[in-house]
Amino acid sequence: MATTPRLDPADLLAVGELLTDEERLIRDTVRKFTDDRIRPHIADWFERGVFPVRELAPELGRLGVLGMHLDGYGCTGSTAVEYGVACMELEAADSGLRSFVSVQGSLAMRSIHAFGSEEQKQQWLPGLAAGRAIGCFGLTEPDFGSDPANMRTRARRRGDDWVLDGSKMWITNGSVADVAVVWAQTADGVRGFLVPRGTPGFTATDIHGKLSLRASVTSELALDGVVLPADAVLPGARGLRAPLSSLGEARYGILWGTVGAARDCYTAALDYAKSRIQFDRPIAAFQLTQEKLVEMVLELEKAYLVALRIGRLKDEGRSLPAHISFGKLNNVRTALEIARSARTVLGANGITTAYPVLRHANNLESVLTYEGTSEIHTLVLGEAVTGESAYR
Repeated sequence: MATTPRLDPADLLAVGELLTDEERLIRDTVRKFTDDRIRPHIADWFERGVFPVRELAPELGRLGVLGMHLDGYGCTGSTAVEYGVACMELEAADSGLRSFVSVQGSLAMRSIHAFGSEEQKQQWLPGLAAGRAIGCFGLTEPDFGSDPANMRTRARRRGDDWVLDGSKMWITNGSVADVAVVWAQTADGVRGFLVPRGTPGFTATDIHGKLSLRASVTSELALDGVVLPADAVLPGARGLRAPLSSLGEARYGILWGTVGAARDCYTAALDYAKSRIQFDRPIAAFQLTQEKLVEMVLELEKAYLVALRIGRLKDEGRSLPAHISFGKLNNVRTALEIARSARTVLGANGITTAYPVLRHANNLESVLTYEGTSEIHTLVLGEAVTGESAYR
């Protein structure tokens, strides 16, 4: 006799069944790591505003998620969807965790992998993949976020050397990084430079007072007459297209990661609604609560499908920047709305660190604007559908 199919309230459309066995194995492996290693501590880390980078980086290296979508040099060469499901599970624990992995792999490592010399790749990538070394990516400046073409950081030649002056802002991993990939204007356009920790004139200062991404190291970089040898420049990177291509990789991780954050908020609200008794009934039995939960799961599953479709396009070599903008704009916005709605289901309990919902909501406020604001991604899509650029 045929068995009746069972619905999974956390994946009502069974989108997970569209994953391959290997993709599900990676998803479940990363989920177990976060359950064992991150979830027991993340509320405390968030409340105290700390993130034990040096302790966790080697563990993430052994897990295989640092630069996992790159080939060689200790990287696992995973597919785009495999990387995506890993990001989904990392951000289900906390956006700060996924941010660390994204910056390490998609920004710092990817820039070296795509544009570095063989010597630079051999020097840095194996250690970064293993978590023995930490990297950061310096593009955003105090006065130039969405308009990096007007960055003020300058690099000039002095004999065979380069001299860098300027500053970078909101740099994840900045003060703990062993190497910073710093982008600067030169006489030949924007170039990328590898700045090792401890280089004279190079300092990184942590940004405090954050109400979002508290379990993440965020820094300001200052470069005051930093002298670098000729081999510090990334030889394959010329023009703004180079750093923007790495940003596209990081944005791809975000459109998956936010699905994890949204799922964590929804399941927290669902579990709470089934156990919270009011008027002699669980609040899950009330129509208005059910409406909230249904709206959450509808949007969650659509975001999951968006991420999977873009991942498949990427693995087929058919994804475009507009696809990444579509995913980031839709999925971050969706996750933020789910987090806010889930908080109302939890009532006053929703504002405490005993539940993950407001922590996710606070984090997602940063994810909404970093690595491309919602306004910028709207304009990318506007140009894609109209053929007209409206940036200026």
